[in-house]
Amino acid sequence: MTDTIDIPYTVVYGITMNTTTAPNTVYGYCRVSTENQEDGTGLEAQTVTIEREAVRRDWDTVELHREVVSGGKGIHQRPVLAAILERIQRGDVLVVAKGDRLARSLLVLSQLLEASDRDGWSLVLIDLGVDTSTPAGRLSAQVVGAAAEYERQMIRARTREGLAVKRSQGVRLGRPVEMPATIRAEVVSLRAQGLTFQMIADEMNRRGTPTATGKSFWYAATAQKATVTQNLEDAHRELVQRLEATADTTLVDRLALETA
Repeated sequence: MTDTIDIPYTVVYGITMNTTTAPNTVYGYCRVSTENQEDGTGLEAQTVTIEREAVRRDWDTVELHREVVSGGKGIHQRPVLAAILERIQRGDVLVVAKGDRLARSLLVLSQLLEASDRDGWSLVLIDLGVDTSTPAGRLSAQVVGAAAEYERQMIRARTREGLAVKRSQGVRLGRPVEMPATIRAEVVSLRAQGLTFQMIADEMNRRGTPTATGKSFWYAATAQKATVTQNLEDAHRELVQRLEATADTTLVDRLALETA
């Protein structure tokens, strides 16, 4: 606490507090990515900003929490912030000096604003002039929400465009899920000879045979999965042949679509 600002507060460094929280608590949250951050957003600078805001608003007590963690991490990967959000109640206030100390992404900030509105607590972002307890602050929150939705739509559009380009280039999307039938057949053959799955895996490793995902090491579970896949394929082929023999083309077409 500074000498010039007589505001009592609790400083919590990177721990989760389990004390009971009374209603109408003001939580101050400060975050830096590194201990020695000197770009005007250090812990002390944020603390002073929050203290001055407390004086301006006549808040009697601010429970101040500090955290050293990357802003790129999700909310629940920041233990101090996650603890605040677990404890905060209707009528409480969460205040930060700068919006990017709370969330770098508009999407994350929008989620916090929605949680604030849903659960009845207020969010104050000093640098952005957002205070969800006031009409003007709620309007600012709506603007942030609209910008976040625009960002979501742009991300979706860029993703679709990128996938379309990859497909047009003949790129197979997603991880490979098919093991060559010849390898599956060999695994089934070795199994029929009495080899255990581990023995089959050892043999495949000795040969340098790649797995379905292109990896070079087989486990017993890899051999077991290959056997199950082959058995299912054989059963499916037999079922189709039986249906074809009964001239039930409807079911044959459906099975073909399901496995295409």
